Amino acid sequence: MHPEQSPEPHSLLPCLDPLTGLPHPPPLPFTAPWRYELHFPRDPRGPGVARVTLRAVLDAHGLGELTDRAELLTCELATNSVRHTTGPASVRLQWLHPVLRVSVRDNCPDLPGVPGVRPTPAQPHADGGRGLLILDALADRWGGCATPARPLDGAHGKAIWFELRLGQPEPEPPALAA
Repeated sequence: MHPEQSPEPHSLLPCLDPLTGLPHPPPLPFTAPWRYELHFPRDPRGPGVARVTLRAVLDAHGLGELTDRAELLTCELATNSVRHTTGPASVRLQWLHPVLRVSVRDNCPDLPGVPGVRPTPAQPHADGGRGLLILDALADRWGGCATPARPLDGAHGKAIWFELRLGQPEPEPPALAA
């Protein structure tokens, strides 16, 4: 059940903060925009933390329908940031009903291939090289752009983003060579 389908508001008791005793604000309506951002160091645990955080946010907002695709794509992009860059990365989740946009930013300015142009398939026994195929197959839209220097360290970088639209049928995953 989406939050917009909740019972009448007058039938709900206000939820009180256990520390202050003050009422919490009411939850955002399902169609209201929101944004979350997670920063993580160049550490192999970072993509897992991003994946768990993404799942918690989407579940809390009633977007379970998008969770599996978003989780796979976010983990892929975050893993690339950890493997192929030298600094921290961040994941931003932005909801603009009915579209979820996830972007992963790192300090490497090199952009991957172009959306819509099929990437070269990886060799059958290769350890990597399938990320853009997966992104191209599962995202409703995706792209990337250079990012300006960050205020703290002056590092330039890039952001790779993808969008998933609520209510769209899930695409078939790409066939991987045997």
